[in-house]
Order: sequence, then C-alpha cells, then structure tokens
Amino acid sequence: MSDKVLKTIKPRKYQSDIYENCKDKNCLVVLPTGIGKTLIALMLSIHTQKKHPGTKTLFLAPTRPLAEQHLAYFKKHLPELFAHMELFTGKVNAQNRRKLWEKADIIFSTPQCIGNDIKNELYDLNEVSLLIEDECHRCLKNYSYTYVAQKYKEQSKNPRILGLTASPGSDKETIKKIANNLGIETIELRTRESEDVKEYLQKLEFNVIKLEFPPEFKEITAIIKKLYEKKVEELKNRKLIFRPANKITLLETQGRIMKSILSGNRNFNYLSGASACAQAIKLSHLIELIQTQTLHTSLEYIKSIFQQSAQNKSKAAKQIAKNPEFNQAYIKINELLAKNIEHPKLLELKSIVEEAIKENPKTKIIVFSQYRETGTRICKELNSIPNINAKVFVGQAKKTSDKGVVSGLNQKEQHEIIEEFKQGKINIIISTSIGEEGLDIPEVNSVIFYEPIPSAIRKIQRAGRTARLMKGKLTILITKDTLDEIFYYAAIAKEKRMYKAISSIKDDLDNGTLNLNDKKEKQERLF
Repeated sequence: MSDKVLKTIKPRKYQSDIYENCKDKNCLVVLPTGIGKTLIALMLSIHTQKKHPGTKTLFLAPTRPLAEQHLAYFKKHLPELFAHMELFTGKVNAQNRRKLWEKADIIFSTPQCIGNDIKNELYDLNEVSLLIEDECHRCLKNYSYTYVAQKYKEQSKNPRILGLTASPGSDKETIKKIANNLGIETIELRTRESEDVKEYLQKLEFNVIKLEFPPEFKEITAIIKKLYEKKVEELKNRKLIFRPANKITLLETQGRIMKSILSGNRNFNYLSGASACAQAIKLSHLIELIQTQTLHTSLEYIKSIFQQSAQNKSKAAKQIAKNPEFNQAYIKINELLAKNIEHPKLLELKSIVEEAIKENPKTKIIVFSQYRETGTRICKELNSIPNINAKVFVGQAKKTSDKGVVSGLNQKEQHEIIEEFKQGKINIIISTSIGEEGLDIPEVNSVIFYEPIPSAIRKIQRAGRTARLMKGKLTILITKDTLDEIFYYAAIAKEKRMYKAISSIKDDLDNGTLNLNDKKEKQERLF
C-alpha cells in the first residue's frame, strides 16, 4: 500500500477513494485546480512500481515548468531510494536521454520530447507500466499527447493510464474523444460542491460586478459596428456567409475562402470576399476591445492597423485605415484618453484592489486579463496605488506592436516572478492565460477576472487559484450590454453542460453501455 511509503503526507478520503478506482482501470480524474490531483498520481506510481518492479512510470505535463513541479513534488514525498527519477527536456541531447531512460524508474517530461524520441526510435514504451497525462484535456487532434498515448497502448506490456484535468471540455463528443485517445475505462469526477471535497475547502466569496458602458464608449462602438455590419452584409450578398456572423463563423468563412483561392479559384467574388472577411474580423476584434478591455488596448490595436497599412502588410488594414469614419473613432478615443477617461472596469479594479490592501496589507491577488496590452495597462494603474507592487505575468511568445516586437517572459523570468510572489516581494500578479494552467502559483486571497471568458475550462482553472487553504474571493467584472455579458453566460452554460456530459459518459462506461472504439471498429470492418 502507498501509505507505507508515504510518510510526509496523508491522503484525504476522496483521494484514497479515487486512487482505489485508478488501480485497476484506466481512469480520467476531473478535479478542481489545487485540491490534490498530483497526490493521486504519486500514490498510483508507488502502487505500480511495487506491482511491476523494474518497470517505469512516465509522467507527462504540457510545459517544462509543470514537469519540473511534478518532479519536485515526487522528490519531496518519496523516500530517497524508492525510485530513480529523471526530468527529460530538449536541452538534454538525444543520446544522453537514451541512457537516462535506461536508468530511470520515473520519468517526467513534456509529450513533445517523448514523442520525438519514440519517432526517432531512441527507446520504446515497452517497460512503462503507468502513463500519467496531466492537463489531459489537451489530448486531442494530433497533439503529442495523443501520439504518445497511442504508442503506449500499442507497446506497453502492462498498460495503465491516468488522465488528470480540472476540465476536459464542455461537450460530450470532445470528452469522448479524450477518453478514447487515452483508452479510459472509468471517470472520477469531483467539483467544489462534492460532499467529500467540500469539507476540505475554504469558503469562496463570489461577486459579479456589473458596470454601465459609458455613452462616449457606445458612440465609438456604434461607428465601428456600422463599418463591421457593412462588411458582413457584403459577405452575405456574395453568398459567402450564411449563419449569423461572429468571430468563429468569420474565421471559418475566411478559412473556406482562402482554401478556395489557394486551390486556384481566384475569381473576383472570392478575392473581394477575402478582403471583406479580413476587414470584418479586424473590426469585430476592435469592438471586443472597446467593450471589454481598456481604451489604451483599443488605441494600440488601431495603431497596429495604421502600421500594417503604412507598411503594405495587409490590404484589409489599408482599406480600414483610409475610412473617414474609422479615423473619426480613432480621434474620439484619443480625445477621451487626453481627458484621462478610461474604461469603467479599470477604475473599478483600482478601487477593489485599494480597498483590499487597506483591509489586509498582506493580501495577495491575481488579476486575470485576456490581453497583454490590457495587463500592462492594469499593472501601471495598480502600481500607482501606495503599498502595491504588481507585475505582469505572460507567456514566452513574442508579440508585435507599433513599438516593435515585444518579447514575453522566458521560463526563468516566470519562475522569478512566482518566487517574488511567494515571498511577498510583489503582492499582485496580472496574468494572461499562462497563469491559468497548472503552474505552482501560491494560494491567493483574491482572484479577479478583468473580463469573463467564454471557456468553461479556463474559467474553472482561473477560479481554482483561491479558496483552497484559506478563505478566498472571486470577482468578475462585467460591462453591461456588451460581449462581457455574452461571454459570462456562455461559460456558465458550458460548465453545466460539461458536468452533465462527464456524468453521462461515466455512467455509460460503468454500465458497459459505451464502447469508445465503436466508430473505429465499424470503420475497420468497412475496409
């Protein structure tokens, strides 16, 4: 039993119950962020190492920092000589990885690294008796996760798979695909409201703050909307779009038009449609920025359109930039900023943070923001408040703006910010999506969504950053009668749908009425 090996940590009852179910079946474990998925993985690793001595456990995580985090957790809680553990990264050359593979009992890696090694036949997964895939909602399409899982099912003598996630997706087909890719036989689902979990969590205070959208902002939005609707009307007249226009349908339409053009269909209707569609996408994005972000963010985006136009980088940008009404909107935004008028959400955020610091000078807050430019603006505003030391926390990707190419944070810089946050040197992190998933960010007193997001997965991951070990507060800022409201209700609907779908698939698996490989078998019989 794992508890004879585990001396430093005692599993909670729900963790022990889930572990018992994972011992004999490939299991998908759906648990809120921060309530102990890794301990279940550790207990199962101990069990498998004892049951199949001399075999290996392979623990995959989507990023190197996350793989490092899991390795550190295992080292902390396992006796020193229990197993030889190794971290695989692209920095270690291939021949050395082959040697390390031979020696290691438990390997921590990103799926890309293992996937490439298997393709290059450096080693195989024959001796792996447990495959753990963290953040396994990524196990879709041709992502390396799927490839490694497939090879593992083909090669392993004693295959056992554990998938871990806070949210596998909101529709039944997506969850079935993940379960199919991992060969899942049962599902263990818990939420913050589950009876056996609730007692271990602290109270979460939940606030939705709805703010009026100022008349001046409505006026600017109306100008851009008029231009946007003209372009959508043009696409309809050209018989290129048939469903109600939104960001998703426009991107799908653009993909379809470009496919036709690239395959040689360069008729006037398609070429003009491509330009109208590209303009509609840019204008749609600008409407979202004005309604839900900061005026500075909107201004930066408008400047980027002017820049693309001046440099002949985009015909769509050229068309938009020469439009007098577009220029009128640009002037109006500049006039508002000259008067120090900003989006009401930014002012509300400052007020919330100021109050929180007065109440508790040691408070720690994460503000989630969809866009880097908004995050930068928020950071500047919050640092103007006494006793606030805020930093922006972003991914590694480089972004282009009118100021040139702005680099993100490399993994070392990300790690330094997390350490400063842990030590209290900084008390607020303004994070883009990089802070949502898995990273070892400490418990915080408060999580603030600068805007709602229409994704159930990301909503759950963001919210999971508070109210674990101490009381927490979750605040969502919403501008009335804008995309904010649409996104907020979309995420709630998707979350409800997700739990319903997971429960339904779990029941079908447990009753033996769901064969995930049905379609595959039928296809094989046809050929």
